[in-house]
Amino acid sequence: MNGPEIITDIKQKFAVVIGAWEPPPFEPLAISPWLAAALLQKSIRRGEEQLALHAAASLLQISPDRMWRRCAGIVAEDIGLGDINVVAITTAALSGKRFRAGFGGEWRVASFIVSQMANATKCRAGDDLLMTAERHPSLADARRHFAMLTTRELLSIVARSASLPERALATWYGLGTGHRPSPWLRPRRGEPNVVFNALCEAGLPHSIVEIGRELFRRAGEPLGPFLSLLCPQRQVETATVADDDIPPATMIGQLPSWTFDRYSIDGLQCLKVFLRGDSETACWVRSHIPVTKSLDLIGDVLFRVEGQISRQRMRWHTATELQRLVDVECAGHGCANATEIIALMKADIPALNEVRVELLGGRNHV
Repeated sequence: MNGPEIITDIKQKFAVVIGAWEPPPFEPLAISPWLAAALLQKSIRRGEEQLALHAAASLLQISPDRMWRRCAGIVAEDIGLGDINVVAITTAALSGKRFRAGFGGEWRVASFIVSQMANATKCRAGDDLLMTAERHPSLADARRHFAMLTTRELLSIVARSASLPERALATWYGLGTGHRPSPWLRPRRGEPNVVFNALCEAGLPHSIVEIGRELFRRAGEPLGPFLSLLCPQRQVETATVADDDIPPATMIGQLPSWTFDRYSIDGLQCLKVFLRGDSETACWVRSHIPVTKSLDLIGDVLFRVEGQISRQRMRWHTATELQRLVDVECAGHGCANATEIIALMKADIPALNEVRVELLGGRNHV
């Protein structure tokens, strides 16, 4: 099938699978859009379906466009090759308000895909591949050099036996950096259709390439084609499914403590107070990291320890190695190897939660 036929087929499958869905009550929380977005993605990662539905209702009430863009990012970052059928039906749901109206409207469709994502097998290999291409120190020269190449030259890198991160970096530059600007990449105008056509011609799975094309067209999401690059490795490697180690959490009002990360005002304030404390993590950061970089480092480490934690994660060799590269070797901010600080932060999550409860326990998080 060609591209339009594949997308039409996906929409027809969506019509079948949503057929018997009875949406739950629409119950938004009185929280800011930033907290709603964090709660949505992290709840889906952890398989917390009810929390994810509350978060989706909140975002749909506050900022519908943001809710649909967030779903596009979540399905590419967190579901990926774990359940490509869920990626496909979520992509179909992004087809526009008129399309969703034909299936009962915004909440019926949103609640359906959020429920599907929360219960799906997760695979974050695509996002870890992106982070490796973006940040790994060994690719610093490639990040400078590839930005100067033509699209044809970039596609020759994608097609040959370069490393997977190099091929991902060349793909990203070929797509262009404008949809997801990065301080690690040089700005470059892309030719997305040329890239997606080349991926098809390279023999990568057409259905996954076209899903990636649609995700990019609808939401500017560059992770879609990375799933195509990962597919051949996934097909030859044995996979298992298991939960990550789940760090301790506590409720702060209606929200779990892990909602509060560096991307909300409340979460950032908690990290600032935590870094001034006497935990082993805070002492290590003060001893090893310049003050100007400490908040960025601890925010990244907290994401690796708490924010990206997933239930039902698909584990396979390439995915595990990409996760290790990001967790340990891509910390940056003056930290060449994050093994020690990650271990300290894991142990100090209860101390951070104490700070969160003390600072936020009586607040309205709006």
